Amino acid sequence: MSKHGKVLVAMSGGIDSTVAAMMLHQQGYEVIGITMKTWDYANSGGSTKETGCCSLDSINDARQVAVHMGFHHFIIDIRDEFGDYVIDNFVDEYLAGRTPNPCVLCNTHIKWNALLKRADALDCAFIATGHYARIRELDGRRYISRPADSKKDQSYVLWGLSQECLHRSRFPLGEYTKPEVRQMAADWGYAELSKKAESYEICFVPDNDYRGFLKRRVDGLEEQLAGGNFVNSRGEVIGKHQGYPFYTVGQRKGLGVAFGQPMFVTEIRPETNTVVLGTEDELVRNGMTVGGINLMKYASLPHEGLEAITKIRYKDNGAYSRIFQQGEKVQVEFLANVKGIAPGQSAVFYEGDDVLGGGIIHGSVRDRQN
Repeated sequence: MSKHGKVLVAMSGGIDSTVAAMMLHQQGYEVIGITMKTWDYANSGGSTKETGCCSLDSINDARQVAVHMGFHHFIIDIRDEFGDYVIDNFVDEYLAGRTPNPCVLCNTHIKWNALLKRADALDCAFIATGHYARIRELDGRRYISRPADSKKDQSYVLWGLSQECLHRSRFPLGEYTKPEVRQMAADWGYAELSKKAESYEICFVPDNDYRGFLKRRVDGLEEQLAGGNFVNSRGEVIGKHQGYPFYTVGQRKGLGVAFGQPMFVTEIRPETNTVVLGTEDELVRNGMTVGGINLMKYASLPHEGLEAITKIRYKDNGAYSRIFQQGEKVQVEFLANVKGIAPGQSAVFYEGDDVLGGGIIHGSVRDRQN
């Protein structure tokens, strides 16, 4: 009989999920490991070999750890549900002129749902992953908080988790730094695992060439869209581009045209295959609208709004803001100007280290007074 009950641990074969499983095993949980096959890279036509969480080597690494530690391990194939939702959304968003964040969608709609479904089937009270984040509670509500290791903070990609997911989730690594996790792996006899390189690419675009992925995924895309116009803020044509889906708001490099001064993508207009370019100052915005909201720490925001730090991308430090709930959307008013707000990306709101919630950026404004 286990001390704390049964927990289903998502094991990718990497150091973080492996150490998370070992920690829970030592703490007295009855651990069951599960590895999810989300993507078959051979089908993508990329130029590099299969790597990361979906590779055969990673699956074998996860299984070997489970065998060594003496707990059950299962492999589940969720490629169909992953592809239908995450990859189709990825393509559709770029074709709509937006910049998607597939890791957030995968966590929210695929991985946690798959974990909960299998946890129920295996009579597991809890699920666990190797994410660097903490779960806290206030007035019966669970919410994500930043981890001890600020350099590994993954709270941004977890904003979409429901209260049910949060009440059943465990993040064993939240109180530890990456060097401490590596040392634990080495101390437990997994010296090679402790040196294993990490992957930061999108799992189905491991060569980091999302433009190539789109071209392979959508027949004739490049031919249909090549030759569209670059225009400036006055609507004047200043060059030709390769197709609007191949650009993102805030992009400076890879435009393919020399302008004599740094120029940035400030807007994408898919209906006319137009990409608007401007100076860095023209990237500045002081407000935005966010939809698809999931609130965590509080069930709703106060009528007068709430001060928060708002992050507009994963590696963003965040900006001081005031957020107002307007039905199913949140209006964000930045207290200082922000550059490069890209529709389709996630906006995540923080109160100190705590995640208030998040959503998908719908659009931005340059001057709230107009």
